[in-house]
Amino acid sequence: DKEIAEFIDKLGTTLRPEKVPRDLRKCCFCHEEGDGATDGPARLLNLDLDLWVHLNCALWSTEVYETQGGALINVEVALHRGLLTKCSLCQKTGATNSCNRIRCPSVYHFACAIRAKCMFFKDKTMLCPLHKLKGPCEQELSSFTVFRRVYIERDEVKQIASIIQRGERLPMFRTTLPAPSAPNRQHHPARRAAPHVPRAVGYEATRIYWSLRTNNRRCCYRCTICENNGRPEFVVQVIEQGLEDLVFSDSSPQ
Repeated sequence: DKEIAEFIDKLGTTLRPEKVPRDLRKCCFCHEEGDGATDGPARLLNLDLDLWVHLNCALWSTEVYETQGGALINVEVALHRGLLTKCSLCQKTGATNSCNRIRCPSVYHFACAIRAKCMFFKDKTMLCPLHKLKGPCEQELSSFTVFRRVYIERDEVKQIASIIQRGERLPMFRTTLPAPSAPNRQHHPARRAAPHVPRAVGYEATRIYWSLRTNNRRCCYRCTICENNGRPEFVVQVIEQGLEDLVFSDSSPQ
């Protein structure tokens, strides 16, 4: 097999896929890079500008609950507590998964809780190794895989404002592509009429999502905030290989 591979390389007739770049996104809870195992921390969700959390790290935080629509509420509240809370196993900060026994001080990262053999239940509670049940339990959860749509509830206007305040940084969104350009640190003139709504003119972001025109196919959506006659204009360009680009624009992001 090695000789055949060397012979094919010499012919130069094959194409090798490029190496997948290292995923530098890091979970704010467990501090691990990249998406986690499906039956573990799971995929990364975008919390804010350059801030990411693993789905299960957020979902299993004590303060967090999920709505029927799949929105995770109180993720930021849990994160603020985790900044000062050390894991009972690894002694690193970011631990937000607390034992459900009253007055038990044990708290873990989600992945550390699995390694410590904690017991998880279907009502999203957990017991540490010291307090877990001795025998089997019907309510014990055996799989942490989440295939349903889950996202972090957030205020988009507040997020744009934070982008302006933080300055020239490359924003990363829920999908895999980084935004090609950072927003200008300026407020749109229209802000005089609505002082509570900042407009990042020149802001541009790219997302990969399902195609509007082709089933089971993804395409690129390029979102831009432009200026049109002194007012903000929100433009979405749909880029799909083999098809003509679609462009949608409006004076409102709605």
